[in-house]
Amino acid sequence: MSDALAQLSAAGVAVWLDDLSRERLRSGNLADLVSTKHVVGVTTNPSIFQKAMADGAAYDAQIKDLALRGVDLGEAVRALTTYDVRWACDVLNLRYDASDGVDGRVSIEVDPRLAADTDRTVAEAEALWWLVDRPNLFIKIPATLEGLPAITETLAHGISVNVTLIFGLERYRAVMDAFLAGLEQAKAGGHDISKMGSVASFFVSRVDTEVDKRLESLHGKDHPLRGKAAIANARLAYQAYEEVFSGARWKALEAAGAKPQRPLWASTGVKDPTYPDTQYVVELVAPGTVNTMPEATLEAVADHGEIRGDTVTGGYAEARQVFDELKAAGIDIDDVTEVLEKEGVQKFEDSWAELLDSVADQLAKARP
Repeated sequence: MSDALAQLSAAGVAVWLDDLSRERLRSGNLADLVSTKHVVGVTTNPSIFQKAMADGAAYDAQIKDLALRGVDLGEAVRALTTYDVRWACDVLNLRYDASDGVDGRVSIEVDPRLAADTDRTVAEAEALWWLVDRPNLFIKIPATLEGLPAITETLAHGISVNVTLIFGLERYRAVMDAFLAGLEQAKAGGHDISKMGSVASFFVSRVDTEVDKRLESLHGKDHPLRGKAAIANARLAYQAYEEVFSGARWKALEAAGAKPQRPLWASTGVKDPTYPDTQYVVELVAPGTVNTMPEATLEAVADHGEIRGDTVTGGYAEARQVFDELKAAGIDIDDVTEVLEKEGVQKFEDSWAELLDSVADQLAKARP
């Protein structure tokens, strides 16, 4: 049998796992995925942590200690989540060293309730950076309008950033500009920018979910454009990436040792069961990208993924045609991405609230 994940890695796609739990760490499962499934990075979010803490007893001892100490809820959540992320960073440290800091990264998200507050987002990013205290950490900051200056300032402080919740091409260009500005400021401030990293997390499957819903509302089921918007959107994002990271502004930073901000395909598990379960992986293969997958998608690619080499750079004209046809069909892609960003921030906030409620309940039960 061919090793599809190895082929994916050879094609320039970094395989990341979109999941983390203490049980996965304790059992050695994460280390096993690193050694057998070519996983070179991990992303987390509040939903992942909430699910992890609700299952089993892996967190009970730490929660009991936090309860006895009377730690407040926010600090308890930070202590619990940063413990796991620090451990994962250590598991992936060899990959970090072997790739000269490109891979081996683990992402942790700032409190999503701060998405509209630049200064507090930066302060939270710094706090998480200090708490985890590992060079292969990424701080996840959402690409809201208020998040853009926070991205620049956080990078300017020498902190590596995973920019999350990107849907639209215009916003993606603003994210790349924020990245370049942050590196320029970091360099001017005396930071070693060769040690810094960043990814720009472009959400994929949710675009199809929203566009397909609108197509069905306007034209009924089985429209020929169903399932085409997300891949077209991502391919055009990669085209924008190629343009920006071949420009003079980037070349000046590259000469100083900087590494490019890689496009990361997020939300790559299919939402529509009628679509192939590997489509947001095999159709988005391009050099210098990251694909962060839920474990089910990772296993699906390993089992029956067909890697056909680069499936992005030759598809720009086709992707633009899909956008033209969507416009003709009455789909406003800018409105789609705006709605998805608002929904995405709200989903992050809701997930954070669920995590807080879950930890609060466990702390209450653990108190003497």
